[in-house]
Amino acid sequence: MAGVIRLLLADDDPLVRMGLRMMFAGVEDIDVVSEARDGREAVDLTAKEAPDVVLLDIRMPVCDGLAATQALRALPVPPAIIILTTFNPDDYVVRALRAGAAGFLLKDTPPADIVAAVRRVAAGDPVLSPAVTQQLIAQIATPRPSTAADARARAHARLERLAAREYDVARAVGQGRTNAEIAARLYMSVPTVKAHVSSILNKLGVTNRVQVALIVHDAGIGAVADGGVGGEAEADPYGPRGR
Repeated sequence: MAGVIRLLLADDDPLVRMGLRMMFAGVEDIDVVSEARDGREAVDLTAKEAPDVVLLDIRMPVCDGLAATQALRALPVPPAIIILTTFNPDDYVVRALRAGAAGFLLKDTPPADIVAAVRRVAAGDPVLSPAVTQQLIAQIATPRPSTAADARARAHARLERLAAREYDVARAVGQGRTNAEIAARLYMSVPTVKAHVSSILNKLGVTNRVQVALIVHDAGIGAVADGGVGGEAEADPYGPRGR
């Protein structure tokens, strides 16, 4: 069937895997191609089965979700990754997002929302559970005092690689705006926005929009809001780019 999303489930609890498989069994455009019991098996099966999306528990034996995320994103054709766990977000989860995970959901997320999240990340959009967004903001917005200034300086140095319009698009990505919203806000066509986003990913050396948003937030020029990386931006402390 054309357009079917290939999904791999990775969780050390067989009951969780069974429940997820049953949930996706009735979804015509998503096919569960395999199941993994730990992070290492998830990486091995991904290399073999080439899923589009991996639904990954963050805490597993042998190889945890963070190490698995890093290994999965290093594959020649990396899948999109959603972290699905019972744990509230902490620095461990933020590191997984920085490593390339496209989203984070709690296991009590409604089934319809989990299905929608798989579709969204397969299409290249980030997903953050509304239940955890504010806690994630706190992790990003309040780094340790000893590292906050360095993190901001590094983020600004990375953003300096962007042309002026790319910088504007990056800020909008940090606000969680869709391509259509960015196009309307910045008076561009959607294909132009997509081209800018691709260039931004390449210049910043990242693989998805979540990582762009994290850099924007490290720089202190964006804000996270409802159900994703979004909301009104802060004033840019470094002023207009003028480039």
